[in-house]
Amino acid sequence: MGNSPTVLIMAAGRGTRMRSALPKVLHPVCGRSMLDWVIEAARAAEADPILVVSRPGDGVAETLADDVISVEQVAGEGTGAAVLAARDRIDENDTVVTLSGDHPLISPELIVELVATHAQSGAAATLLTTDQLDPTGYGRVVRDADGGFERIVETKETEGLPGELLALREINIGCYAFGAGPLFSALETIAEDDGERYLTKVFPAIAAGGLGVEMLNTTDVSSALGVNTRLGLAEVERIARRRIVERHALAGVYFALPESVVIDADVTIGPDAEIGAGVLLTGTCEVGPGARIGPQTSIVDSFVGEGATILHSHVVQSRVEAGATVGPFSYLRPGAEIGAAAKAGTFVEIKNSKLGAGAKVPHLSYIGDADIGAGANVGAGAITANYDGFAKHRTMIGERTRTGVHTSFVAPVNVGSDAYTGAGSVITEDVPDGALGISRPEQRNIEGYTKRIDKERAGE
Repeated sequence: MGNSPTVLIMAAGRGTRMRSALPKVLHPVCGRSMLDWVIEAARAAEADPILVVSRPGDGVAETLADDVISVEQVAGEGTGAAVLAARDRIDENDTVVTLSGDHPLISPELIVELVATHAQSGAAATLLTTDQLDPTGYGRVVRDADGGFERIVETKETEGLPGELLALREINIGCYAFGAGPLFSALETIAEDDGERYLTKVFPAIAAGGLGVEMLNTTDVSSALGVNTRLGLAEVERIARRRIVERHALAGVYFALPESVVIDADVTIGPDAEIGAGVLLTGTCEVGPGARIGPQTSIVDSFVGEGATILHSHVVQSRVEAGATVGPFSYLRPGAEIGAAAKAGTFVEIKNSKLGAGAKVPHLSYIGDADIGAGANVGAGAITANYDGFAKHRTMIGERTRTGVHTSFVAPVNVGSDAYTGAGSVITEDVPDGALGISRPEQRNIEGYTKRIDKERAGE
């Protein structure tokens, strides 16, 4: 633990303005909940321990990782009551940083700077401020004649407030560092307002007790962006997505049209990869170096190997190995594995199946619950009939096998290596290695058929 700060994240409250049954802090930003963004920032700032205060039964505690301590707020309202709920978990000699679970863009660098400022000043409390935002509706910071802290004035309601106060631009961001002892002593002295205990009330109480209050003014305005509505959520996500693209671009990724792509926070992309217009990479995707993705491709929770190409396709929970090609207009469903240098071509759907290295399913096919051997070629229009009405069965196609167009494989069935199937066949029995499997009626030609039809149409 050492000199690491204790971080206390306040996550209680459903956020009724979000118009959602989901607790506000669990709403996702780039694939990661707002709360997880704040927790990750605290981790990066080397906080230990990290505590999250939430209400019993709201579902927040169940989402926390093992290294995060859950604290239930069972009594009281307001931010001050949330802090008091964690009192038994915090040593009075600790430095406590309080963060809001609905401020997902707080940066670890800013947390570190806040803790350093707090330690260097020797103050009992340090608050983060900025004068770079429209101050309307925020708590205005009033400084004394010497530039030190005097008080915070809430300005959500402006009636009766003097003009000189409303002219102040420095606002309280809502991120603080405290000595734990002075913090809890001050909280015991402040009264509730309309049934709520406000954390901001501790600052004048600490100052009145002769203990110092320090301020850190920052230009990092994104850290002040709290989310209260879906519109606010969209704005925060817009900023986060831009930062993600910038990070990947600086690491060597090429973006054809950066503003058109959607990339989640837990996506990794190797250098020299190319990301086309309209690409969505969501969940925990991994894209290898030199891969080419898009345009107009969505990939969810999948692996794409080095130098692979995926165009105009949708890929979900699948693996595309190095040098493989997918698309255009392919659909890889969960469990699809496209081997190295293999191909899933135009209008191909693959589910829970494996294509061996160099295997090809070039176009217009459905491959479900199948294993295609290395170097095999599946002709156009192939279908693995994997469901018999009761259970799914697998189709096995061996290495270097060539199947004719419009072949249906009725599983369970095994086609050996170096084998062939005739065009239009329905394969219901195993085909040995090196054999030709063919199952179709013999062709019959009806001579004079066209003349007969013409006479019928003429009524003769």
